[in-house]
Amino acid sequence: MPAIPEPTPAEATPPASRPFQVDLRGIVDLLSRSIYSGPQVYLRELLQNGVDAITAREGMPGTPPGAIRITPAHTPGGELVFTDNGIGLTAAEVGELLATVGRSSKRDVLDLPRTDRLGQFGIGLLSCFMVSDDIRVLSRSAGGEPPVEWVGSADGTFTVRELLESEVEAAGGLAVGTQVRLRPRAGDGELTSPTGVLDLASRYGAYLPVPVRVDLPGGGEQIVSGEPLFAQPFTHATPELMALGRELIGADPLDAIPLHVPATGTRGTAFVLPFAPSPGARQATRVYLRGMLLSERTDDLLPEWAFFARCVVDTSGLRPTASRESLIQDDALEETRAELGAALRRWVATLANRDPVRLSTFLGVHHLALRSLVLHDDELAGFIVPWLPIETSNGQTTYRELLRRGAPLRFAETVDEFRQIAAIARPDAPVINGGYVYDSDILRRLPELIPGTVVETVTITDELASLDVPPLAERPSAQRLQARAEAALKDLDCTVLVRSFAPDTLPALHIADAGVLRRLQRQRAKEAGSGMWASILQRIDDAQDSQRSQHQIDGEGENVGAAGQLCLNWRNRLVRALAESDDDLLLARTVRVVHVQALLAAHRPLRAVERASLTDALTDIVHLSAGLGADLGDMPDAPGEN
Repeated sequence: MPAIPEPTPAEATPPASRPFQVDLRGIVDLLSRSIYSGPQVYLRELLQNGVDAITAREGMPGTPPGAIRITPAHTPGGELVFTDNGIGLTAAEVGELLATVGRSSKRDVLDLPRTDRLGQFGIGLLSCFMVSDDIRVLSRSAGGEPPVEWVGSADGTFTVRELLESEVEAAGGLAVGTQVRLRPRAGDGELTSPTGVLDLASRYGAYLPVPVRVDLPGGGEQIVSGEPLFAQPFTHATPELMALGRELIGADPLDAIPLHVPATGTRGTAFVLPFAPSPGARQATRVYLRGMLLSERTDDLLPEWAFFARCVVDTSGLRPTASRESLIQDDALEETRAELGAALRRWVATLANRDPVRLSTFLGVHHLALRSLVLHDDELAGFIVPWLPIETSNGQTTYRELLRRGAPLRFAETVDEFRQIAAIARPDAPVINGGYVYDSDILRRLPELIPGTVVETVTITDELASLDVPPLAERPSAQRLQARAEAALKDLDCTVLVRSFAPDTLPALHIADAGVLRRLQRQRAKEAGSGMWASILQRIDDAQDSQRSQHQIDGEGENVGAAGQLCLNWRNRLVRALAESDDDLLLARTVRVVHVQALLAAHRPLRAVERASLTDALTDIVHLSAGLGADLGDMPDAPGEN
């Protein structure tokens, strides 16, 4: 087949230029499904167009104060009428702007500063097709041109004509400005009814810089716009401001924090939550753009760590998306977020320095979430960690107070270990309880968060090794006491150690490592469980007993009983009295009472055998104190007695 010759330049025919065919119904469907959150935004778009038109007219000679009036559809099938006294439109502007999707008077005609062109996307009027099949626009330009009428239909057709003055007068007149008339579609009348319009106007236009009047069904009007109380500077929160916070968060706020970012014209108030938000809850900042509600649930204006605050702000320098329902992520938003975070940090620092009681209340509510975020957010950690409460062997304090000492921070990994160590920790070397959620992880991070900080992990084994043994001259007596006490506790599988430690008033300390604690938990489970489950747990115990015995035969491990170890305090006068006593029965019963006392001091639940041991020991002591020792011959011997 011969090749088709290429056309010469003289023969070439340029392609014909054809316009896009726009399906208006498809565009309206796109608006309602993908851009706008719902048909209720039609009134917000009308309000925004009205404010923009009024702004464009400002400065012209003889310009009256801006005003917007809305007459709802008072009856089924009636019209909603929206009127502004802005700059108005000419016939040429109406034909070009209202009939071309994507064009905007604010972008192409009015030459306003960028931050003033909120209606820059040119799709606002189309949102009215979500509630009405027809839109009628009547407008008179401030430039003196004849009034004009534009009528658009949802089928994509429109008409434009200039109105005769006689027509205007017959219709009641038309002042400079624009009037939009909507006849609601069946099923959408609620959004254009008096109740619906008043609700939407109050929601979107509550803080617009021009008065918004809504005509009421029985006559009269209601002005829904006013000054944004939350955007006024303050040093102390007023009752009216706190009432706004109560409306925003559903409870009385702990405090109100003024917010101001001059670079982006952002002002507002942060309300501190009086309750801990649920895990995963997103921030819900209410944002107004030059007085117009942008969103009630913006979740990216505050830093992620500021979960404890809910804000309401008004801004003139942040840019909205096409739907005007969220903010564009740009440098201005990033700068605003950083400045708002700085305001919250200053509030925490101010509380710490001037009102520690309120700081304690705040941390008491939000400490758990703050601790969790400290692990992942260096910015938050840097300023919040010093004020976090922490439990120590000397009582409750803060990281800031501990760091002031300059000594290494010593902490126990678990609550059980802390309780054992705290009983014998010296006041000048306190031990921190790292057993609560996130505390150990925070303590390990401290050296990188606060350079120069030294953190050490301590165990009960370390502390026992540092305890003093009895003086050399008294050591035989102490060893004899240790052997006699261990014989008294043989049936409870608890070994005994004698050491000297403070305070002198503490007769004994019960010591149990992680393995012992797990065994005790299994024993309690066996007592409460079924036969099969108890049998399984018993086999686990038997296997571990065999392994422990082998370690001791091989010389490995310490001589710690399966139920732990009782460390008697050689400084305690009760312990010294027992050492001097030759009454084996009295010693055995007293040691068993001291053992149970040590268990309770360590917050350990008693096993059935320990409860029985306590009852028997106290009964014997009562008999002995009453001089009934002769009658004890019929009672069981003390364990270890012949």
